Amino acid sequence: MLTKVQIRHVLDTMTEMFPDAECELTHSNPFELTIAVLLSAQATDALVNKVTPGLFEKYKTPEDYLSVPLEELEQDIRRIGLFRSKAKNIQKLCRSLIDDYGGVIPQERDELVKLAGVGRKTANVVTSVAFGEPAIAVDTHVERVSKRLALCRWKDSVLEVEKTLMRKIPRDEWSDTHHRMIFFGRYHCKAQSPRCTECPLLDLCREGKKRVKVTG
Repeated sequence: MLTKVQIRHVLDTMTEMFPDAECELTHSNPFELTIAVLLSAQATDALVNKVTPGLFEKYKTPEDYLSVPLEELEQDIRRIGLFRSKAKNIQKLCRSLIDDYGGVIPQERDELVKLAGVGRKTANVVTSVAFGEPAIAVDTHVERVSKRLALCRWKDSVLEVEKTLMRKIPRDEWSDTHHRMIFFGRYHCKAQSPRCTECPLLDLCREGKKRVKVTG
């Protein structure tokens, strides 16, 4: 596990590499962001961003999503994986918003996770990006980077990774660090072809050292 000094070095390095990291899902309000994050499960942000412009033009309110048959909504998001279950969750989510929240996305994480298709990661993204509340959403990139850099243990669950990062990273840096770790994992420390030989954090990365030794 890394020391406090080493963690500070990791955070500062990622800041230098990706100073402008931010949510890459196209949206213009909390409702659109929630739908976009729901759609992004097991799908790339790039693919979701190809689908949502037309989707958000057609459906602007929870009522709009409920005004069409489920089959029509399925066709509208058919390009995205798990489109049937996601369409069903979107309509359930919209029904809950109307019945329980006045048609408005709730700001509290505990309320967000009650919505269909919204897990802890999605709730953290919405809480952080839409409402400015510090949060760390652990997706596949954040989990992979955290474990490779020994910010947490290999055997840690997603929830354990989140709690560990929250302990080790200053609260006012949670949201920015979340985005920078995603960028670091998406564009640099990739799952299959990480750029180990040019990585400024190679000296702290146990897996990177193994890869460089093997390839070298």
